[in-house]
Amino acid sequence: MDNKRKELGEFLSAMRQRGVPEAYGFPAGKRRRTLGLRREEVAQLASISATWYTWIEQGREVNVSADALERLATALKLSKSERTYLFDMADRRDPQAHMLEADTAPETLMHMLNSIQIPAYILGRTWDVLAWNEPASTLFLDWLNKTEANTRPNLLRFVFLHTNAKQFVVDWELRARRLVAEFRADCRSRLEEAELKRLVNELSQASADFERFWKQHDVLERQGGQRQFNHPTQGLISYSQVTLRPVEQEQLKLVLLQPVTT
Repeated sequence: MDNKRKELGEFLSAMRQRGVPEAYGFPAGKRRRTLGLRREEVAQLASISATWYTWIEQGREVNVSADALERLATALKLSKSERTYLFDMADRRDPQAHMLEADTAPETLMHMLNSIQIPAYILGRTWDVLAWNEPASTLFLDWLNKTEANTRPNLLRFVFLHTNAKQFVVDWELRARRLVAEFRADCRSRLEEAELKRLVNELSQASADFERFWKQHDVLERQGGQRQFNHPTQGLISYSQVTLRPVEQEQLKLVLLQPVTT
């Protein structure tokens, strides 16, 4: 038996057995032989065949669609983490994953950001900058300090559309090409999201460079390393970049720039 199928079945069984029948509209009854809900009751709640649901719990080789998983997650009142685990064990992509992830920086991370003494900022789902500290504001003088009201600065818009980006970012073409490859990798499971498609279309129409890099379909995980900038007042400055992801909101990225002395 495939290990993932076995784990999926055991996970669903555990989730079913923890359920309190009355909370799902079923009478508790004195004749219940098992803890929690019966298999037939879960199948009823999820609008699937009781036999088919039983096969899933038994780890049999049945094809479980994302739609069926979504109904099971709803029926069993799974938490966000449990729902993610359910879809992962079934090797399926959750169609509602993006709706479960708020594109806002948690308050604890905001407090941490303000206590960091080096340039640091938080990227959201489409690489909008959700928050940044004072050192980042000083570094990105022509970008973060000049954002229009009620809009978020966006890293890709800065690199490809800002008039001074090519002079500010050292080795601009190399960095820009890698940035697009990293963005594609970061968004690989949600390329059909409307917000992401709007951003890609906007950048493709406004920047021939972005369109060229995007069509190359390069994919790279976001990497650290040296970053250099030609600052308007400080001249050439170097940093070592590190990107961290909060466990509870993995769509966010905390980017840290440690100054490098030469």
